[in-house]
Amino acid sequence: MYSKLKKELTESVEDALTKMRISIDSELTFEEPPNSEMGDLSTNIAFSLADKLKKSPVEIANEIKENIKLPLYFDKVETQGPYINFFINYKLFATKVLNYIDSKYGDLPEKDEMVLLEHTSANPNGPLHVGHLRNSILGDSLKRILQHAGYKVEAQYYVNDMGRQIAIIVWGMNKFGFDTDDDKKIDHAIGEVYFKSNQKLEENPEYNEEINDILRRYEEGEDQKLIDSFEKVVENCLDGIKHTLKDLNIKMNLYKWESTFLRNGQVEDVLEKLQPFTIDKDIVYLPLERYGVDKELILRRSNGTSLYATRDLAYHQYKTKNSDISLDILGADHKLAAKQLSLALELSGNRAPEVVFYEFIDLPEGSMSTRRGVFISVDEFIEQAISHAKDELISRQLDLTEKQMDQVAQIIGVGAIRFYINQISPEKPITFRWEEALNFERGCASIQYAHARACKLLAKSNYDEYEQVRCDYELESEEKELVKELSRFAEVIRQSAEEKRVHHLTEYTMSLSKAFNKFYKSQQVIGSQHEVIRLKLVDISRITLKNSLKLLGITAPDFM
Repeated sequence: MYSKLKKELTESVEDALTKMRISIDSELTFEEPPNSEMGDLSTNIAFSLADKLKKSPVEIANEIKENIKLPLYFDKVETQGPYINFFINYKLFATKVLNYIDSKYGDLPEKDEMVLLEHTSANPNGPLHVGHLRNSILGDSLKRILQHAGYKVEAQYYVNDMGRQIAIIVWGMNKFGFDTDDDKKIDHAIGEVYFKSNQKLEENPEYNEEINDILRRYEEGEDQKLIDSFEKVVENCLDGIKHTLKDLNIKMNLYKWESTFLRNGQVEDVLEKLQPFTIDKDIVYLPLERYGVDKELILRRSNGTSLYATRDLAYHQYKTKNSDISLDILGADHKLAAKQLSLALELSGNRAPEVVFYEFIDLPEGSMSTRRGVFISVDEFIEQAISHAKDELISRQLDLTEKQMDQVAQIIGVGAIRFYINQISPEKPITFRWEEALNFERGCASIQYAHARACKLLAKSNYDEYEQVRCDYELESEEKELVKELSRFAEVIRQSAEEKRVHHLTEYTMSLSKAFNKFYKSQQVIGSQHEVIRLKLVDISRITLKNSLKLLGITAPDFM
């Protein structure tokens, strides 16, 4: 609604300029004045026209003002020096907003485009650790945003079942009898086997030849017992990973196994397409220095086996055939590999993916290496978040039962993790601080609390959500600010989807909750002469807060 408001205003100003026989070279833009008394939207177009028209900006601004026909939802236009300021008619605009917003608010028109979004794709050799968190949360949040922006979206986890890590686990189980601890979550138990097997390799590096032999035999696909061993390890580890993802409110549409593309001939197919561009000298590789990349891309080893990159090319060829847009979420350390992949895909007649790169999460706890067995698992991290959230709830002496306390602590803890990670642009690194993430005044909990406040207030009233209302009084400044924030939701979703940036939505959600809290604290609702309008305002705030949090993968509690 807010974007439509600006569009109509843009058209009015452009019509005025046409009347004046003035053309502009740049896009007409509007800003919000620093003080609402100066108007709701303002343009400084008079500045850019001064040289062209050989007049002062003040004179131009006044001439434009005289030629403007205001759109429906605007009251008046004024000039202040060279600025042209526009005032919204809030009686009309608030009536529109109040009656427009319903439970589906934020759903944009459907697009005939399919997005195949790959995220997380962690090696199934142990539990997810904090180093995977940003990939998973960013990927899942983008999936939700793109879906609400009208795209068809399928989230996929690319399962690296042919990696050296799985071979090491299978080798350790067979050679030394290492087994998983039944008392531990299965992905953690597998991670321990991987750690112990690696210790044996470090003690005797000659064992690496045995690992290479296992990898070769698995790729050949003739040893069914070995295939079964690989699949059992991977499936068990994935079961644990899926449980962790569920705790983070993340659900994948499909787990696509790497070996699929070797067994179905797609690896050979993509190698054949690249054959005119490759060099075969014991190994097969792409000399990418011809295309401005310093490092070649090896596609086949001297023993004839493929590499991860080769199978990844086949996977992306599958993406090309099964989607309109391929979207990968990758750590910043994958930039070279992504460039190599994109060049190889283009040479083989396939589509390069769009990539969202992210920087990493820093924790004072230190290293997160699964090989050395020193890492902070996502499971532990979630437990910490819930524990911290419960401590905070207890300190606030809220009127909650023990069961309610546990329920709310879970919601707040997971919400704090997701919001804190999503609120920072992916190009920037994150240092995760609990005191900021769980802040009830400035963190995600403050937004969840705003939603719970709205629910509690509505429960106390005789509010009818289906009643159509008409705003017939001059709104207070806090009400105007809230109406304007509410009207921006769809525009923010569109921007987040177009730019593939979740932090626009977190900024909006925080801004909306602040506007609601200002209104809640300053204006009487129940028992006021404007009760019906204000209850409606509370309800559409509740809806928009809930929908905003849902797009971020966060639950909006009804009580806190």
